[in-house]
Amino acid sequence: MTYQECSAHLGKPRFRTNPARHAGFAWLLFILCSLAPASQSAPSIARDWNEQILAAIRVDTPHPPAQARNLFSLSVCMYDAWAAYTNGPVGYVYRAKHQAADLDAARHEAISYAAFRMLRERYAYSKTSSATLANLNAHMTSLGYSVLNTSRDTSTPAGVGNSIYDAVSAWFINDGCRQTNGTQSVPYPDYPVSQGGYTYINDPMPTELPGTFVTDINRWQRLQIVNAIDQNGFPEGPIQTYQGAQWLKVRPFALTRTDSTKPWIDPGPPPHLNGVGDAEFRTNIVAVLRASSELTPDDGVMIDISPGAFGNNSLGANDGGGHLENPATGQPYAPNVVKRGDFVRVLAEFWADGPNSETPPGHWNTLANAVSDHPLFVKRIGGTGPVVDDLEWDVKMYFALNAAVHEAACAAWSLKRYYDGWRPISVIRYMGQLGQSSDPNEASYHPDGLPLIPNLIELVSFETIFSGRHAGLRPGKIAVLAWPGQPANPTTTYRGVKWLHAETWVPYQRTNFVTPAFPGYVSGHSTFSRSAAETLTALTGSPFFPGGMATYTAPALTGLGFERGPTEAIQLQWATYFDAADQAGLSRIWGGIHPPLDDFAGRRVGSQAGQGAWALAQKYFDGSITNSTIALAIRPLDANRSELRFNTVRGFHYKLQSTTDLATPFNDEPGNTALAFEDSITRTNLHDGPRKFYRAVGSLTP
Repeated sequence: MTYQECSAHLGKPRFRTNPARHAGFAWLLFILCSLAPASQSAPSIARDWNEQILAAIRVDTPHPPAQARNLFSLSVCMYDAWAAYTNGPVGYVYRAKHQAADLDAARHEAISYAAFRMLRERYAYSKTSSATLANLNAHMTSLGYSVLNTSRDTSTPAGVGNSIYDAVSAWFINDGCRQTNGTQSVPYPDYPVSQGGYTYINDPMPTELPGTFVTDINRWQRLQIVNAIDQNGFPEGPIQTYQGAQWLKVRPFALTRTDSTKPWIDPGPPPHLNGVGDAEFRTNIVAVLRASSELTPDDGVMIDISPGAFGNNSLGANDGGGHLENPATGQPYAPNVVKRGDFVRVLAEFWADGPNSETPPGHWNTLANAVSDHPLFVKRIGGTGPVVDDLEWDVKMYFALNAAVHEAACAAWSLKRYYDGWRPISVIRYMGQLGQSSDPNEASYHPDGLPLIPNLIELVSFETIFSGRHAGLRPGKIAVLAWPGQPANPTTTYRGVKWLHAETWVPYQRTNFVTPAFPGYVSGHSTFSRSAAETLTALTGSPFFPGGMATYTAPALTGLGFERGPTEAIQLQWATYFDAADQAGLSRIWGGIHPPLDDFAGRRVGSQAGQGAWALAQKYFDGSITNSTIALAIRPLDANRSELRFNTVRGFHYKLQSTTDLATPFNDEPGNTALAFEDSITRTNLHDGPRKFYRAVGSLTP
């Protein structure tokens, strides 16, 4: 194999879990290339602990924003421990510097103690905590370190690591996620309603019954699912509870806002039925139904999913026609023509981050690890400058990447909470039970019904029943051509698509999962993925995967979990991180979880989150964070008071100083130095003394 032919391959082997429940998947990424590297050292200690958290996530109750926070917290521990023994870079939370005769050994030990204690804290309430904590203890012992060493003596690397854990834990413990209020049965519970907790507007929908009742169709409706389980097989419900409702209040990394009740990034509200954006609302529902009608390999439709024909979109759109050539080879990408129905089912399941997965934030960590392992990849921060060693690359990569996915969680879940957006299953069933909205002179007309579209949404009549087109359906009902639900034996059967009552429509998901337990707008997958893609592009210095392409191959007949398939092996291919991120968003449309508007808005929000996280992370890497400009503004509140506000760097210490004459020194205003938890500090002053000039002063320590 030549240099040009090597590419990153992403593997997702299939695992059997409890046979009475379901077949699951584990996300694993690995490199396949017959050009083996000349030599390969052992993974860095940061990579080692990253693999430990990914293993813990795979067996934990899926909670994407919480796992993004866990990944970032671990990454801060590891980066700060590395920075403690490195001149120049500034730690995010822990900023002391230390010396050691053997710097490599000191970094290894300090990182291990900080990481070990952080993971034990975070997974103490996991439903598999006993196994996870035992594994962590065993791993620490295998590294040659005592789990009983709780020293905080910073003349030793263990003491440095334990002290770093203390600082990082204290920084995150009261960040708004309510971690300390959690239990194994209800980790990260919402605030009580009396303290601003979420209030359910709509009654839950029993998914086994047709139709739905809602108070407000434009608001999220939780589901009532018989024999409900989460994505890792733990029993739930049967009535969903809002997962991550409090994330509107969780502290991010770089995001800023002036109103704590508003989202961090606001792309505007989703469209509403019979409200602003009514036409867009209806168009998006049709798009979801059209995607559902394509979940069959039997319709004869073939498409080219090669990077030469698929991808290269502008931000927030699906307008790309692929890439002209592979930049690593200078040659066009070879066609990859497959059955559309096989492709979209594989796409929906690969990116679903279902059973035994790392959830979307962890998925992008595994992808980043595969990039780092690629024999053609050169580790230069930002794609320029000197080649760095594995440890420096890893601690900086994890810090930037997981800052970005934590940022994405805060941005997306604040929007979910603020706009309380609807999900397709509620809307399709609601509109379908009302009737058709196309012809007032036809049967079952209702202005809020589904539009009639030949070969997709049709009115059932005695004639269509007798002809066999709508066999088994009831006259006057609205029929949609869609995937009819998971077969009784997913290992031997696939369902294709068929005509069914619109009020019984289901997304392409497991019968006992259906749709995640939080509002739709915006798509978390899209936001996480674009934020991560922005960071990896900036970090590596190129939007392209090493070698110009990454792939994942789903084997024929056994590559799906929801049903049998694909009918032939399908290779997903991505030229760039952005192409992969866009496919993650698209997967949720064919999966029936989101309409396109959730996806596109999520991509735009994720782009802003990722770029902002990378811009700030660099300032810690090069130490320029200590030179951040402070801007102070004063505005009158009334005749007797003024508000002073100045921007801050979270985690830095600030004090306000004043003077009555610029020719004389500034003096500290009364009050202690303030630790900045948010992006600005506000003070209110009375107009009860002489005129003053103010300034704010920041520092790393009090």
